[in-house]
Amino acid sequence: MISQGIGSWIRRRAVKSRGHAAIVFRDEALPYDVLADRIDRLAGALGERGVARGSRVAYLGGNHPSFVETLFAAARLGAIFVPLNSRLSAPELEFQLQDAGAELLISAATLEPLAAAATNGIRPRRIVVADAEQPIDVDAHEDYEHVVTAATPLTEPDAVAQDDPALILYTSGTTGRPKGAILTHGNLTWNAINAIVDYDVTSATRQLLISPLFHVASLGMGLLPALLKGATVLLQERFIPAEALHAIERLRATAISGVPTTYQLMLDDPAWATTDISSLQSMTCGGSPVPARVAEAYTARGLAFSGGYGMTETSPGVVSMPPWYAADHPNAAGLAHFFTAFRIRDTETGELVGPGGRGEIEVTGPNVFSGYWQRQDATAEAFTGDGWFRTGDIGAADDDGFLTIVDRAKDMIISGGENIYAVEVEQALFGIDGVTGAAVIGVPSERWGEVPHAIVTLAPGYDLDADRMVAVLRAQLAGYKIPRTLSVVDDLPRTASGKVQKATLRELFG
Repeated sequence: MISQGIGSWIRRRAVKSRGHAAIVFRDEALPYDVLADRIDRLAGALGERGVARGSRVAYLGGNHPSFVETLFAAARLGAIFVPLNSRLSAPELEFQLQDAGAELLISAATLEPLAAAATNGIRPRRIVVADAEQPIDVDAHEDYEHVVTAATPLTEPDAVAQDDPALILYTSGTTGRPKGAILTHGNLTWNAINAIVDYDVTSATRQLLISPLFHVASLGMGLLPALLKGATVLLQERFIPAEALHAIERLRATAISGVPTTYQLMLDDPAWATTDISSLQSMTCGGSPVPARVAEAYTARGLAFSGGYGMTETSPGVVSMPPWYAADHPNAAGLAHFFTAFRIRDTETGELVGPGGRGEIEVTGPNVFSGYWQRQDATAEAFTGDGWFRTGDIGAADDDGFLTIVDRAKDMIISGGENIYAVEVEQALFGIDGVTGAAVIGVPSERWGEVPHAIVTLAPGYDLDADRMVAVLRAQLAGYKIPRTLSVVDDLPRTASGKVQKATLRELFG
């Protein structure tokens, strides 16, 4: 049986794209054939260490070739890759590692204190990616580069089917407890095909990746389509506006993707006016609409934005906005991806609605996930009786099929491209002594789009200020989730059933 998994992609590309750069990292090119050899060696090394079909292999680090190699090596073995958000706190990471049952963790040496704290009670096998500025303790952990170079290459990988799980990506939700969304090899393959078709990815594309690969958008819409098509990924370790601009000019990037904050920060950087960005042919922006000031500045330099909407559970693409339609549909997210469909269901009547009608967005297609890791209850709730995924978002479509996002039913805040679920922060607020009620809403931010703001009630005799709130939450939550502003009120407005009225709070404090 020929493997249908993504793990076979780079070995096949090694034949079709030999000598062509797959990844450019720190100005060094890694050709497809060399990348394929390294993946085969790492797969052999992981197999020698007990990784097999169904094993979970976690990765904690920034954008680095080792992320890509670990993803594909795990896939070669039929193992499941678990990318971790390096911005999370140690307790958040520990939960995900434990929930996934990770047997092995590959992590960056620069994140060793965080990795050590997150694995203290779990102790999976550890391999550490060294850095010139951050050596590793070779007596405590294995060195990644030594593991790769010393291994015997895997020559007979398992035949992986499209329905086999490839990734577990953690996402929060209305319960506040993170859930692991299982993305199959087929989900990732068809999402990549959607992106290639709808965003015109070619083998000549030079895709600048500045967003973290542990985010589904960067992984699913940036990395995987480019590598499937034989394009070149210009991999940046982190997003720094001046460095991103310099990379566009120096590496002649043709495509870039990000969130509104990404483009705004590049626009506001002193290097903007003098940087040659004429090589760019495609700019994709997701998460929320591009501010008019930002769109106008890029338009003045001959560039237009493509848009999109999606989520972890859809790998992530649902719709895309071609740039030539953007001006005529300024508030729309786009049209359904080529092999994906959506429909709108009225949340009150339960009936499907036609053009112009508002309701919950439901999605179907080969890119829609198979369910949540060890959460049959949540999986059952996520799908309709006829198998469509319930997004929880409210939208409307016009006569031409353009989808507009009206509201986020899951009470989600999008801050600088990061999803923040209010209930998760609210649960943490209840852990502060004296807090009797808590609500979190998004408030406008010129830099981040929106940021969380906390509103609490306190028991008699207690007080709380923003500084103490931040100090307490820092030990439990990722920094981007923590509200920096606080309002203390006598009572929270509630419905007759006791639910906090977020709309009223947004009118008062938003």
